Amino acid sequence: MMALAQWEPRVLSVLRIVSGLIFLLHGTQKHFGIPATERVVEAFSLPWFAGAIEIVCGLALIVGFQTRAAAFLASGTMAFAYFIAHAPRDVFPTNNGGDAAILYCFVFLYLIFAGGGAWSLDAWLKSRRS
Repeated sequence: MMALAQWEPRVLSVLRIVSGLIFLLHGTQKHFGIPATERVVEAFSLPWFAGAIEIVCGLALIVGFQTRAAAFLASGTMAFAYFIAHAPRDVFPTNNGGDAAILYCFVFLYLIFAGGGAWSLDAWLKSRRS
């Protein structure tokens, strides 16, 4: 177990990077159609603003800059998205398409408390100040 525990800060960074990258892709799909999609969102609609948050917070999470603030905004956005867009469709997340929004919400909630991990711009900046 000690061997696994020493990897905790690095694996936290991997979780942050991967979830930030996938979150970013949701935003680029909404705004730029990349990756390719049939669904284009209308400018200045709620999904458009969600896409903007996904792009900004996704980039911040990937590099680990202002991780806690980005995770706070991303978590709140996903909670809002779940209750506005998914919950009215059905009570079960697997039926209403909201299971990813719930997972994002709680992964980002965890990152608010855990921070960016060892491989983050936040950690690098902190080490430079010390």
